[in-house]
Amino acid sequence: MGRETFTGDVAFEVRGHLGIITLNRPKAMNALTQLMCESVHIQLEEWASDDAVAQVLVRGAGERGLCAGGDVIGVYRDMVEHQERDGGPLLPDGTPAYRAHFATEDFWAVEYRMNLLIAQYPKPYIALMDGLVLGGGIGISAHGSHRIVTERTRAGMPETTIGFCPDVGGSYLLGHAPRKVGLHAGMLGAHLDAADAIHAGLADTRIDSASIDRLIAELTSGSADEVLPRFAVDPGDSSLGAAEWINHVYSGNDVDIILARLDGVAGEVPEAAEAAAELRARSPLSVRVAHRAITTAAELSLPGALIQEYTVGMHMLRSHDFREGIRAQLVDKDRSPSWNPARLADVDDDLLDHFFTPVPHKILELPHD
Repeated sequence: MGRETFTGDVAFEVRGHLGIITLNRPKAMNALTQLMCESVHIQLEEWASDDAVAQVLVRGAGERGLCAGGDVIGVYRDMVEHQERDGGPLLPDGTPAYRAHFATEDFWAVEYRMNLLIAQYPKPYIALMDGLVLGGGIGISAHGSHRIVTERTRAGMPETTIGFCPDVGGSYLLGHAPRKVGLHAGMLGAHLDAADAIHAGLADTRIDSASIDRLIAELTSGSADEVLPRFAVDPGDSSLGAAEWINHVYSGNDVDIILARLDGVAGEVPEAAEAAAELRARSPLSVRVAHRAITTAAELSLPGALIQEYTVGMHMLRSHDFREGIRAQLVDKDRSPSWNPARLADVDDDLLDHFFTPVPHKILELPHD
């Protein structure tokens, strides 16, 4: 038997030479909280200097998946509290700007530091990306050294569906995806299967979900590099890899050009027609911000991308669309958000620049190039 400890909604256990992190909020699809991220960070630092732990594995409790993201309901409550206290709506132009401190600012700072630690971890970090792996779930898995998907995997960064944009290092991962696959997946908030996740660079190896328990058992004594090949199966063909139209369409240097190109090929490519309709249903502000963030992150280090994401996030907390998107998708669930601005044409360069302007009172401090 290994030694096991619990800290809030996450459990830690050592079996043989394997440190196991179990996200343990199955009723909430293992959504991450600040306490969970703090606990994981502390435990990872301890295991990094523990000679008895040779490698680390992260998994999710329950049947639905590793992690469906951060606790956005908590973020919503934080935004609503500020709106009520400030006595007015929170607008995309930043009014009222920086009137008070948001608890979410601290949550993201802790979470992003955890993401960076995972990416720089000195020991093998094995992520079981089974089931739903979205948003914050990507942050706690896809920066690892050994990323495992299954036939049940649905992975992605769905932030534009709630008026936000890719974070937790997601803009970096998507920005470094092959060709223009990352822009397509990030702007749409697409859910990727195992083959597409591997093609996009979010994962490395596919196994059968029925093999998970046996895999973990072997990892308690064998190294990830030795064990994983014995469980690996053919992920199949990637639909994203076969979609030649994606590179042509998303090579456009602006969202309007991308939409025009999607319309241009829609008659021959049903997937392009669907993508055009989905983009037009997303928050115009989020789509433009996501396009710039992913494009810019392609030239940044991970710490640099995290700092950019943090800056954008501080502005998003004070915007209309982030709060409205969560309301429509997850609170009232009417699926009818009222975006502001309502049209892509109304998101001009000045407004877009605002969301990338460093915040005056709190900037995530990470070592970066």
